[in-house]
Amino acid sequence: MPPLHTRRLALQPFSPADADEAFAALTPALTRYMAFDPPPSAQAFECIWRAWIRRIDEGSEATFVVRERQTGDFIGIAAVHDAQAREPELGIWISEREHGKGYGREAVAAAMQWCALQFSSVAFSYPVAVENLPSRRTAEALGGQVVATEQTAKFTQVVYRLPAERGSDPFSSGKGI
Repeated sequence: MPPLHTRRLALQPFSPADADEAFAALTPALTRYMAFDPPPSAQAFECIWRAWIRRIDEGSEATFVVRERQTGDFIGIAAVHDAQAREPELGIWISEREHGKGYGREAVAAAMQWCALQFSSVAFSYPVAVENLPSRRTAEALGGQVVATEQTAKFTQVVYRLPAERGSDPFSSGKGI
């Protein structure tokens, strides 16, 4: 997986060097709209991120650490699950201190465009807790339409279908989107 660059962000494949910053950002407030609760320890989180790396190596998933392009500051994680499917699933979480800056939308758009170019995805699935209005706005801004409502163990979620945008490859020049 290559690194991706947007105007403000650098998305790089998740590596063990990213684990401490990612773990520190996984707070109860952040994970209230996520499928999992914060891991109880760095060791428990290691089991999670090692699985991410295994799936990256297998080519079945793309998990990117999202950083501020100029400073390298940790912003969050963007993932494309079942990356080689016709309609992969998107996942994103942004550190609480970085909320409200549009980073989620920018990171999701970059991951979508890369995956569409790499694997010819036709669309993306993006499950979002009904009450998570910022993530719902992200999905809708990227052309998402609600196609399902589901009950999870933690909350009710809507599933958006987002169209794939392939176009030309903005990542080949190194300038990004």
